[in-house]
Amino acid sequence: MIRRVALLMLVVMVMALPVEAAKWLIDKPHSSMAFSVRHLLVSRTKGIFEDYTGEIEFDEKNLAGGTADFVAQVKSINTMDPKRDEHLSSPDFFDVQKFPIMTFVSTKVHDLDGNKFKLTGDLTIKDVTKEVTFECEFFGVAKDPMGNTKSGFSAESTINRRDFNLIWNMTLEGGGLVVGNDVTITLDLELAKVK
Repeated sequence: MIRRVALLMLVVMVMALPVEAAKWLIDKPHSSMAFSVRHLLVSRTKGIFEDYTGEIEFDEKNLAGGTADFVAQVKSINTMDPKRDEHLSSPDFFDVQKFPIMTFVSTKVHDLDGNKFKLTGDLTIKDVTKEVTFECEFFGVAKDPMGNTKSGFSAESTINRRDFNLIWNMTLEGGGLVVGNDVTITLDLELAKVK
């Protein structure tokens, strides 16, 4: 009887131990870091950052304990228009010579609701750091044909670019602005679990 009680206590203690978060790498060919902004009030201009890295740790059974930190090389901006990309890299916008990277460092996962949650952290663009919250969705875990464990997330947030000293603009003849102030950032990530 004593052995059974001891065994039961051992099982309970093991189950109570915190699960260590796994490390995950971004599968770049199946991921993107994109943004969109209004242009001339009548359309949306979209772009991506081609060069970025991330440090992601989470346990798929306990997303609340996860962390996600990202670094994007600003000079890798691509809006499918080289002249526009050059302007965005200039001091009018990102000033990549002085500020070559932008970063996001997560501080908490909250408001979990099934596979949806919020991820809050510090976004730094140029010389400004502000707290930003992403609306996220977890798409689950699967094995690929080579036996690797993969997972997927989406994350979206809208920021006011003027808050980050991205202030260049021109006023249209009939009023309004060439470039909108609200920028939507969208991450679509496929991750590979580190073995």
